[in-house]
Amino acid sequence: MSRNTKINVLLLLAVAALAVLPLALGLGDHKEEPFTGADGEAETAITEIEPDYEPWFSPLYEPPSGEIESALFSLQAALGAGFLAYYFGLRRGRRQGEQRTRERDSGSPAADAAEESTAERA
Repeated sequence: MSRNTKINVLLLLAVAALAVLPLALGLGDHKEEPFTGADGEAETAITEIEPDYEPWFSPLYEPPSGEIESALFSLQAALGAGFLAYYFGLRRGRRQGEQRTRERDSGSPAADAAEESTAERA
């Protein structure tokens, strides 16, 4: 197994552990809604500390239901993941192109052999 494969397997196991351990260990069983977001937790903590607290502003858009809110959050996550994948793919492609250009310009044996085999096919 190559080094990269070992790293990928370890990363996948770590992600799986992060997803499964809170459920398996029963973290949050003592709460009414165990896996609420940080916004709800913060609101509860602030209300306990300062019961008369009033927010400085209100949301620009309040989704009509929790399902729509979840869908919008998922859409945001998907767009962010797509943007990151595009960016890293673009960087990798540019790096590979620069490396090929350097190899071609330096006259490396591998580049010369590739050019010869291309010329033989033509």
